[in-house]
Amino acid sequence: MAQVLYLGTPNRSLKTQKLNLEVSPHRAVSAVRLMRIELGGAFADLLNEKGKGSGENEMGYVQRTLGFRTRELNHHDLRLVSFSLNYCFISKILRIGFYEIVKLDMPPYAVVDENVKLAKAALRPGAGNMVNGILRKLVLLKENETLPLPNVEGDDRAQARALATLYSHPVWMVRRWTKYLGQEEAIKLMIWNNSEPSFSIRLVNASSFFLCCTQSSIANSARGFSRDDLATQLNALKVPHKLSLYLDEFVRIKTGLQIIIHAGLLKKGLCSVQDESAGLVVSVVDPQPGETIIDCCAAPGGKTLYMASHLSGQGMIFAIDVNRGRLRILKETAKLHQVDGVVTTIHSDLRSLTDSGPLKSNKVLLDAPCSGLGVLSKRADLRWNRKLEDMEQLKKLQDELLDAASKLVKPGGVLVYSTCSIDPEENDERVAAFLVRHPDFHIDPVDRYVPPDFVTPSGFYFSNPVKHSLDGSFAARLVRAL
Repeated sequence: MAQVLYLGTPNRSLKTQKLNLEVSPHRAVSAVRLMRIELGGAFADLLNEKGKGSGENEMGYVQRTLGFRTRELNHHDLRLVSFSLNYCFISKILRIGFYEIVKLDMPPYAVVDENVKLAKAALRPGAGNMVNGILRKLVLLKENETLPLPNVEGDDRAQARALATLYSHPVWMVRRWTKYLGQEEAIKLMIWNNSEPSFSIRLVNASSFFLCCTQSSIANSARGFSRDDLATQLNALKVPHKLSLYLDEFVRIKTGLQIIIHAGLLKKGLCSVQDESAGLVVSVVDPQPGETIIDCCAAPGGKTLYMASHLSGQGMIFAIDVNRGRLRILKETAKLHQVDGVVTTIHSDLRSLTDSGPLKSNKVLLDAPCSGLGVLSKRADLRWNRKLEDMEQLKKLQDELLDAASKLVKPGGVLVYSTCSIDPEENDERVAAFLVRHPDFHIDPVDRYVPPDFVTPSGFYFSNPVKHSLDGSFAARLVRAL
């Protein structure tokens, strides 16, 4: 168990700490969360999820970490924060200040004042003086338009370092994308990753409600809830939106996700947050009523539930995952969406399950663990948590899972391999290596299942974040010989 370390004076007592009304609670939370992500390997989206509805617990973390209390956040600002180490906290304060001054164009002297207050309260007066000097120097450089930006010149390594600084990505990522995409496309991708992400809302299929729900809820389900109804709700909430160009059940939004959440549309089971790129992977699977489908590595279940909505209450999806807690979330959401009658969860490591179990199907989806390089616009922390050495480990795991998933496919059946990565070594190359090991499988082109703009020359599905304004994702249909 990790130890809680205080950033201020060690002998402060939680019981005697006074309320510090000068320090912004949002700023304190942000700084501590940055440390949690960097030192603890936590993911920002999971921190958000765990922090929902717990303002008192939220401030407890800040109090134990910083050694003082701030006023409570309201329900719109909840975040989970945790502990970290003294020596790096000041760098997080500076990061927040730099971002507010350089990127957000906030009033510079207000930014300096707020961050100095935080540094003095959390650390010591000398830390506040240091923050004051650095941020005031930054303000001066910006006002004089003399910020020391690197020039993109020299050899490949030097250019990659400059681009990494300019566009805030790890050097190894920049070099990898420049190798596969070329420098111009790599820059476009980094700009996309740094832009404000858009989200898609999926309408929960009303027909599946009627066929799968309990008797007590049939009356509500029978009313149905169409995409037009969802659009009407979004208009009433004043959330700008566009209908998906590719999938009938999806609506795209740029802003207003929190408004939708607080309005209760997700809790009521009327819709869910799911990117269209994930929906198109389900299109590649092509689930039909009456089918039995095995979903490997299924949790937290977005694709599982979307496939279940296509079954119209007839058939079964076996959702396998090694994480028991995430499977529990899947089961709860399946019940909320009223498709729990066609979803069976199996807690197991896929690699051990296939060695002992008799489970077989004509359709198997392996949505494999991957680098997540296609979703960096929504997961800004992931770029810094992911390391180059992770890629080799992930490729090995993907090969093992592909081999295991292939054992679940009946003769003549289909194995769909998918990732949320844009890296060819996790996508095309894994499929090519699999086909060498398993010559009884062959590629089934996806052009019958997705729009032609998403079909690669090899017959795979691929969504390009820059080209399609969606998360990056990949899928291949592999058919087993009779």
